[in-house]
Amino acid sequence: MDVNTNNGNSVPAHDDAKIDYKIPKECKAGVVVNEGPNFSVRVEMVPVPDPAPDEVLIRLNVTGICFSDIHFMAGDLDLPAMSEFGVRSPGHEGAGVVVKIGANVNNWKVGQRAGLKPVWSTCGNCTLCWSGKEAHCPHSIHTGIMRAGSYQQYVVSPARYTAPIPDGVSDYLAAPIMCSASTIHRSLVEANFQPGNWVVFPGGGGGVGIQGVQVAKAFGLRPIVIDAGVEKKQLSLSCGAEAYVDFKETKDCAEEVIRIADGIGAHGVVVTAPSAYATATTLVGTRIGAKIMCIGLLAPKGSVIFGCEPSKYCFQNLTISGTLVSNMMDISQSLDLARRGLLMPVYTVYGIDDLPKAVEKLRRGEVVGRAVVDFNK
Repeated sequence: MDVNTNNGNSVPAHDDAKIDYKIPKECKAGVVVNEGPNFSVRVEMVPVPDPAPDEVLIRLNVTGICFSDIHFMAGDLDLPAMSEFGVRSPGHEGAGVVVKIGANVNNWKVGQRAGLKPVWSTCGNCTLCWSGKEAHCPHSIHTGIMRAGSYQQYVVSPARYTAPIPDGVSDYLAAPIMCSASTIHRSLVEANFQPGNWVVFPGGGGGVGIQGVQVAKAFGLRPIVIDAGVEKKQLSLSCGAEAYVDFKETKDCAEEVIRIADGIGAHGVVVTAPSAYATATTLVGTRIGAKIMCIGLLAPKGSVIFGCEPSKYCFQNLTISGTLVSNMMDISQSLDLARRGLLMPVYTVYGIDDLPKAVEKLRRGEVVGRAVVDFNK
């Protein structure tokens, strides 16, 4: 297991030019056992799929592990079970190389780097798909719950909807960008914050939040991180946070945030953890036109109810909005931020045989930064 907090752009995770593209009949995969509250994960050999005429086969080098995977395996969201679709391997943060193309594919070549992302496919023929909201397409197919996910080394992906990975971005960094960094990117784009705006990241020293801080900084925003400890303070400030509020040492975090944000309050709050909902509306103080952005699949069904007095919405022109995952443009632009050195990776690396251990550590909140699994380790 390796922990990295350096710029991964200068240290490629893998040299795909040296990979043998001979395709085996079986590959390793992390599969869910006893799907539900008491699930576990084990590594098994599974059949390697064959791409359909319009698909590509990707040999993944790396998969990220997202807390949404935990929810999918536990079945605690208001979603169908993985087993209803015959899926045993979750995961939606994959980075690897195309090793086979379907008969109709002419926009990919064997050897090109490619990513597997949360939305496996969309219809491509509705107003949501045409307007950058394809994650909400009524015909969308979601990776790791409706199709085999990135816990499986060899996966198929629709050629028209597969994410190219540029040179200069390591697989270790590219895999989590498929979900966490690009999902934050989508939220910040939809919020339409302006350069110079104060944006708060409760829990911003964690794996998702710290990527959000960096994306926000690249947008010209002024990030404020709320978290605990000297280590997270140093990390947050080094990644672009303009201010850090330690909730264990600060009597009133909202009061401190308001003081930092011009004595008025933050222009925005990006919520990436269920515990942050309780105080999110207090962080905007009296800021007119403030926006609270709720990101991704955060909490089990029925565990959190979020809102405030209707008068606050009216008098402050307050907006509370939610985004799900990124679109293709968000992924492309987030990868470009990484290529330019504006997105620093913070990850812990595990070998494929340690994937079950990594899942349990994430479940207990013990992972430093993002957890990534290397199929070649």
